Amino acid sequence: MNNTEIAKFNMIEQQIRPWEVLDNQVLSVIEQLSREDFVDPIYRGLAYADCQIPLADGVRMLPPTVEGRMLQALLLSSDDQVLEVGSGSGYISACLAALADHVTSIDANAEIIERARANISPLGADKVEFLQKTLAQLDAPEAYDAIAVTASLPAVPENLKQALKPGGRMFIICGHSPAMEALLITRVGAAEWTTQSLFETDLPRLQSAG
Repeated sequence: MNNTEIAKFNMIEQQIRPWEVLDNQVLSVIEQLSREDFVDPIYRGLAYADCQIPLADGVRMLPPTVEGRMLQALLLSSDDQVLEVGSGSGYISACLAALADHVTSIDANAEIIERARANISPLGADKVEFLQKTLAQLDAPEAYDAIAVTASLPAVPENLKQALKPGGRMFIICGHSPAMEALLITRVGAAEWTTQSLFETDLPRLQSAG
């Protein structure tokens, strides 16, 4: 194995698996995707490190451990329609697309969207649609089987809860630094949701949510 392959192997075996990410399908997608292709050249040496890699305007990639837990918690199937809130580098978009049928990724920042689209295009972007849109502009009742929010918010927005189909799942990180909480929210009825606490973390706020 070359140095990049060794770094990816160590990321999976020493970071992601110990964080109780054991879903073989999720691990296979992480193994197949080249995370270094989604970061700026200056940060390529950190692509497989357990850290938040800077992107632009205060936006950062999630640590690999959080990415793995997110993908596993959403229990995605090949016919799922997924909403990604915060396009980031396009890496999570690519992971979601590999596990689901279609991904709609929204972000308020045009530069972020263009970079994410460019990063994912060599893989074939037919399963991912990028839209410049704020979270407040989202109006899609019962449209998605799963929602992945890639940055933190103070609380769970009502329009995201409403955007879940019955049985739909949302991964979201809420609260205030330094003790935020990763949550799995499941819509179990027309006006009923369950909330499961997954772990504590501390991540940057979603940019331009309003």
